[in-house]
Amino acid sequence: METNKLYECTLIIDGGLQDEVIAAAMALVQRVITEKGGIISNVLEIGRRKTAYPIKKKTIGYYAHIEFTAAAPVIAEIEKVLRYEEELLRYLIIQLTSALLEMRKRVEKYSVVIGSPEDSALAEAAAAAVAK
Repeated sequence: METNKLYECTLIIDGGLQDEVIAAAMALVQRVITEKGGIISNVLEIGRRKTAYPIKKKTIGYYAHIEFTAAAPVIAEIEKVLRYEEELLRYLIIQLTSALLEMRKRVEKYSVVIGSPEDSALAEAAAAAVAK
């Protein structure tokens, strides 16, 4: 019997597409994961960002992370479907090991994602402190 493990799928969808098409692509990826036997636990949509380098001649991508649990053989089936989706510029599925999760907790204490609501709140607080 296969035990379910925790995985994370990081997606880059073509950022030049309309919002409805991006939402449909996200729904498709989530549907594929659940149809193949995965259980989605968390979806984080980061939004449109400039890519570090052109991917398929595109420089803007819509970034998202999906955490899910699934059996190991299911991952190959999910990748088989995602490989042929035209809206996806890149995807990567990794297993979230306990060591990786522990490292993320330690890093999370001391860092803030650039462009996140927390980042803008910190910048506003710093600006207010300087103004006083």
